[in-house]
Amino acid sequence: MSEEVTNIDTQALGEKIVRVIKTIYDPEIPVDIYELGLIYDVLVNEDTEVKILMTLTSPNCPVAESLPMEVEEKVKSIDEIKDVEVEITFDPPWTKDLMSEEAKLELGML
Repeated sequence: MSEEVTNIDTQALGEKIVRVIKTIYDPEIPVDIYELGLIYDVLVNEDTEVKILMTLTSPNCPVAESLPMEVEEKVKSIDEIKDVEVEITFDPPWTKDLMSEEAKLELGML
C-alpha cells in the first residue's frame, strides 16, 4: 500500500486567499476589506483548513452579519480549501491607521 504525500504550499495558498479577500468590499467604503485593514490574520494549516481573524469598522457595522459570511463563502470557493473559520475580534479595535497607503490614497486621505 503506497502512501501519497502531498506537499501543500501554504504560502501560495495564503496568497490566493488574500486575492479572493481583495474582491470583497465594505459596502459603505469603495475599498476592499484587505486594504481597509479589516483582515488581521490568515492562517492555513497543512490540512488546508483556514482560520481568518478579522474585525469590522465598528461593532454596530451594518454588515456585521453578512461580511464575515461573505468572507467565509468566497474563501471556501477556492478548490484547495477544506474548511474555513472566520473569527471576529474587536481587540485591537479598527482605526484608520490600519488602512494601507493604497486605501488612504483611494479615499483622499493622503
